Amino acid sequence: MSAPSVLFINRVYPPAHGATGRVLRDLARAFAAEGWAVTVLTTGPQAGQEKDHGVLVKRIKARQSPKSGTAYMWIWLKLFFSAWGMARRDLIVSLSDPPLLVVLGNMIARQKGAEHIHWCHDLYPDLLPALKVKISKGRMAWLKKKSRRAMKRCSRVIVVGRCMAKTLTHSGVETARVSVVPNWPPPELYANMPDSQTPPVHFDEADRALRQKFKVMYAGNLGRAHPVTPILDAAEKLKDHPEIELIFVGDSPGHERLAAERDRRGLKNIRFLPYQPINRLRSTLEQADIHLVTVREEAGGLLVPCKFYSALAVARPVIYMGPAETEIARILKDYKAGLSVPSADSDALAHAILSLRQDSALWTSCQSGAAQAGDVLTPGASIAAWGERAAQTAY
Repeated sequence: MSAPSVLFINRVYPPAHGATGRVLRDLARAFAAEGWAVTVLTTGPQAGQEKDHGVLVKRIKARQSPKSGTAYMWIWLKLFFSAWGMARRDLIVSLSDPPLLVVLGNMIARQKGAEHIHWCHDLYPDLLPALKVKISKGRMAWLKKKSRRAMKRCSRVIVVGRCMAKTLTHSGVETARVSVVPNWPPPELYANMPDSQTPPVHFDEADRALRQKFKVMYAGNLGRAHPVTPILDAAEKLKDHPEIELIFVGDSPGHERLAAERDRRGLKNIRFLPYQPINRLRSTLEQADIHLVTVREEAGGLLVPCKFYSALAVARPVIYMGPAETEIARILKDYKAGLSVPSADSDALAHAILSLRQDSALWTSCQSGAAQAGDVLTPGASIAAWGERAAQTAY
């Protein structure tokens, strides 16, 4: 029996930055290596198509940084009409960008007579209030009804955390229809990669005092679902500890807002690094003594940041500032890989940083737990689990 064909649909795909695009690339390439006929429908600055390690990537022309609901709606419509005109695939896989892509995937799957898996990274429309999107109760209820109806019609819904699975099943999606497959760090973190020709971004290696600092790193997107003010407040509380430095890696609008507020407050213990090329990512992440991951309280059970798994892959303790009983909090507790503090509690965040800085036994214990978790939560394990569920659905 020949391997089936699959169409993945998502707004983001490399070289565009974005966690969903990066894990989609990893999965699509793995499927192609297994003999699947793989197509990815995505966006780009220009329409066209290219081959990526056996994956056919079809791009529609669309704005790369949409800033309004209307812009996302137009991208949704362009993806819909493009998918509608494509040849039938055995399996349709919709992701979460743009919002309500599950509805698009469901409509295309029904029109083509295909199976449909929704890969739920961000649970929409539930997440919209946490992103500070103004939406009426009536419109929210209508969108949620459409989303849940589409999910109930899916052959399978794959979620990235147990907290998200609980949220879905409590809202009426059948438990048997939902599978949990954790996200994963970039596979390149496990490989010895040659240096690029571009100059590296150094951590001021000539400055001995700076090299001796205790580095707390936030590496990745700093979006609306990730609280900023408590981090700034914690940095202010740590001003009397010049050996502690907070480092933010990335180029998102959230980084720009944070930098402006840092300057306004006159904080000298916050520093920024630009987005790092993949062949320097591991060395960058290893520079940190601990990694910071944040989620707003109201976003609990609606997303699981990928940056968490990258921290575990380089065996660094994690401080998670977010709601309890979520996937990250459970993993940290299970493996004793770090500390969890409430979403908006700057005092608790500052205390957690000081605890890991001043208690070497605690840091060593958490580092050991992070290493153990990183050995379990690998790209290979998640991609294999994903492939098994896709094969069960498509065949």
